[in-house]
Amino acid sequence: MSVFTLGLNHATAPLDLRGKFAFSPERLAPMLLAFRERVQRSPEAALVSTCNRTELYVGADTGMVAPALDWLAEIGGMSAPALREHAYVLENEAAARHAFRVASGLDSMVLGEPQILGQMKQAVREADTAGTLGSTLHQMFQRSFAVAKEVRTSTEIGSHSISMAAASVRLASQLFEDLSEIKVLFVGAGEMIELVATHFAAKKPRAMAIANRTRERGEKLASRFNAELIPLSDLPQRLGEFDAVISCTASTLPIIGLGAVERALKARKRRPIFMVDLAVPRDIEPEVNRLSDVYLYTVDDLSSLVQIAGEKRQAAVQQAEAIIETGVQGFVNWLGQRNTVPLIRALNAQADEWRAAELARARKLLAKGENIESVLESMSRGLTQKMMHGALVELNTAEAGQRADLAQTVSRLFLRNTAFGSQLAAKPDTSANDSNV
Repeated sequence: MSVFTLGLNHATAPLDLRGKFAFSPERLAPMLLAFRERVQRSPEAALVSTCNRTELYVGADTGMVAPALDWLAEIGGMSAPALREHAYVLENEAAARHAFRVASGLDSMVLGEPQILGQMKQAVREADTAGTLGSTLHQMFQRSFAVAKEVRTSTEIGSHSISMAAASVRLASQLFEDLSEIKVLFVGAGEMIELVATHFAAKKPRAMAIANRTRERGEKLASRFNAELIPLSDLPQRLGEFDAVISCTASTLPIIGLGAVERALKARKRRPIFMVDLAVPRDIEPEVNRLSDVYLYTVDDLSSLVQIAGEKRQAAVQQAEAIIETGVQGFVNWLGQRNTVPLIRALNAQADEWRAAELARARKLLAKGENIESVLESMSRGLTQKMMHGALVELNTAEAGQRADLAQTVSRLFLRNTAFGSQLAAKPDTSANDSNV
């Protein structure tokens, strides 16, 4: 069993391209089942999708890479070669190392941010629900979670952090002298909006409002922050009331268009609007950024702010990488041992077959009245001959260039604790003409 990762992230693909491959949590399980149906096989699979990345983890032979790339490209409505320019494929040890770094926050736009760990755990739960997780991916992800916990508790990778939520407030404070005098509208009611609302609430703005498609979830968030609940359908008419608008929904199409913002600016008599679009795909049409009285920022625009805090944590990265490397090697060893299980079972079955054959022959000889000592001698000789036969044949028939390596292998297997075995391991016989090994 091999493991590979096929993905694209904030370092390899622009925002609008990432938007084509963004999946809401409720779509993860159906997408995994669709992947299995497309490839007409049953590989282990898990799908991680956030605003900064979409990654397909697969437990199968590497021959599955091309079908997986074709499937993902089709989902995004583009050709496989075009997607390949922005995607990465990592196999086995590299795939595990990547998963461990992602879980630990080392591959994030915000270095050390903890949100990705929860998103990965949700992705694993969805894969388990879909029945596509499998023991290999389960083992890899559980080890990555354990490593992430150790990184979080043993290093300062998460210290002095500035999240997208905090960056949004910092940018708003650069535009408005006093955040307590502004009115803030939050579009959506997910985890990211909750984080941003928490940061803004600490500044005690004059008013806060929540606009969300689902009333029940919107009411819960509005109640927590003592905010007004606005039907999403009323958003175009009420947009002009707010000085700051932060949006992050799971909509596949923009919900705030250029026309609505132009009308809002007219109603505000050209007073500026601060807007943050944290959604992937975009919630706010990119053309809005052309308006002179609008200050629009996306997740990619916030990267420079969060990078400043990231530089303060670089000293802890080396320590975190060491923890991750130890975890990766543990997983690689486990994977290697797991791949030898069929061979071990076959060896045990063959040994049992030889033992049963010699035991049956010995019983027949004893039934005929043969001497017990001679029967035991014959049985032991028969077993050893069977066990040694394959190795001796290989040694006597090996090509000259292969004989030295083969001799060392046989020595390790059969002469591990002997003087000759130690001598051969230290200085292998490289004679090309000796056929009487």
